[in-house]
Amino acid sequence: MKTALLQITSSDDPAENLDMVRAMMVEAADQGAQFILTPEVTNCVSTSTTRQREVLQHEEDDITLAGLREQAAALGVWLLIGSLAIRTHDADGRFANRSFMINPQGQIVARYDKIHMFDVQVTETETFRESKNYRPGEKAVVADTDFGKVGLTICYDIRFPHLYAALAHAGARILTVPAAFSPVTGAAHWESLLRARAIENGCWVLAPAQTGAHPKTRGKTRYTHGHSMVVAPWGEVLIDAAANPGIHIFDLDDSSVTEARRRVPSLQHVRSFDGP
Repeated sequence: MKTALLQITSSDDPAENLDMVRAMMVEAADQGAQFILTPEVTNCVSTSTTRQREVLQHEEDDITLAGLREQAAALGVWLLIGSLAIRTHDADGRFANRSFMINPQGQIVARYDKIHMFDVQVTETETFRESKNYRPGEKAVVADTDFGKVGLTICYDIRFPHLYAALAHAGARILTVPAAFSPVTGAAHWESLLRARAIENGCWVLAPAQTGAHPKTRGKTRYTHGHSMVVAPWGEVLIDAAANPGIHIFDLDDSSVTEARRRVPSLQHVRSFDGP
């Protein structure tokens, strides 16, 4: 099945980003893609809480979700919206970082809220406290599609292998890792982590990413690593999208999962143990 990763540079204007992604979806579908994936926070990349509160919406009102569902139905394609920054009704006012699997009729078949919050000091000048503005999810999710089971994760989740093992044991043959990765940690760890999750679980790993310097109305400029990747179940990197925005198409072959798991059936060898 032809599959397309969209590598984009979202601004802090959801309407502008929606137009960009819809146009890229049309182009990807024209090239034969039947499954299209977008990165983390497709609708808005912003370092300003003030700006986020100005433009983010609840799921039922979100223009990006509605527009991309409509576009998926018009094209008759599966769509993973890597994630959207979404308002919640939580008393503390925090947002959700939520991934959506959309079927070719434009229906939401699965939702996943990012579990692991990126609370780190990358350098002396680059600090992230994702949990300040986003509440963590509490449930791992496998989406049922007509091309197999897909395990949904987001960005910083990639550092927690037990999540991916749980998804694989629940039947996932494809793992998605939409991201807006830091350039510093991306250069050091991104490829290694993606390849490890593919090899450990004998799964496809599909990782559409934000890239570059993100246009902004308020706050500091955010920079992301890019390098959207497709890693095959044996660990080969089939696509590395480097740093430029674009559409990257490949053939998703489920038989590769079967072959990798036949050669090294490690999922069948998991044992419980005591200690330490």
